[in-house]
Amino acid sequence: MSKSDRPREKLLQKGPESLTDAELIAVLLGTGTEERDVLKVASAVTRHLARTRRSPTVSELREIHGLGAAKACQIAAAYEIGRRGAARDGKPLTGPESILPHISFIANKQQEYLVCVSLNGAGEVLACRVVTIGLLDSTSVHPREVFADPLTDRAAAVVLAHNHPSGTARPSRRDIRVHRRLTDAGRLLGITVLDHVILTAKEFFSFKKHGLL
Repeated sequence: MSKSDRPREKLLQKGPESLTDAELIAVLLGTGTEERDVLKVASAVTRHLARTRRSPTVSELREIHGLGAAKACQIAAAYEIGRRGAARDGKPLTGPESILPHISFIANKQQEYLVCVSLNGAGEVLACRVVTIGLLDSTSVHPREVFADPLTDRAAAVVLAHNHPSGTARPSRRDIRVHRRLTDAGRLLGITVLDHVILTAKEFFSFKKHGLL
C-alpha cells in the first residue's frame, strides 16, 4: 500500500470524513497481525458491526481473528464515546421514543441494568449513567444511588430505564414497587421522574405512556 493510501496518512491529508468505515477502524487498531493485515482485521470488524447494528461488546470483538483484549477495548471505547456524543445532541425529549437513543445500549444485556438519565429544565439530556447491574428490587436499588449524580448535575428531572433479558417488556410487580419508591424519593428531592422505560431487544414499555406514573 502506498503511503498516501494508508488510513492514518489519508486521515491526516484529507480528514476523517474521507475514510471508509474499515479505514477508520484501521486507524484505531494501528496494526494487524502476522496472518492478517490491519485492513483485513478492520473489515472483519466492520462486517460484524453491520450485522449487529449496535455498539459492540468487548467479548464479541475478541471473537474476531486478529483482535486481542487491548484492541477490542479500543474499539468498544470509541463506539461508547460516539454513542455518548450522539446522545448529547441538545434536543429536548418529546416523548418515550426520543429517549431510546440514549438508553438502547442496555437492550441486549444479559443482566438487568438500571440507567438514570438526568435532564435540565428544558428537557435536554445532561448525562446518562448506569446505576446498578443485577437483579432490580427494593433492596438492591437505593434512592441515594439513583439520585446522587442527578443532584450533582442540578437536574430538574430524570428518566429511569432498565432492561428485561427475558424478552418481555411488561413491568413486573417488583418493577412497579421499585418505580414507586424512586418516584416518591425524587419528589422529596425536588426531582421529577418523567418516565420509566423498560427495554428488550425488540420492544419497550413506557410507564408514562401506560399511565403508571
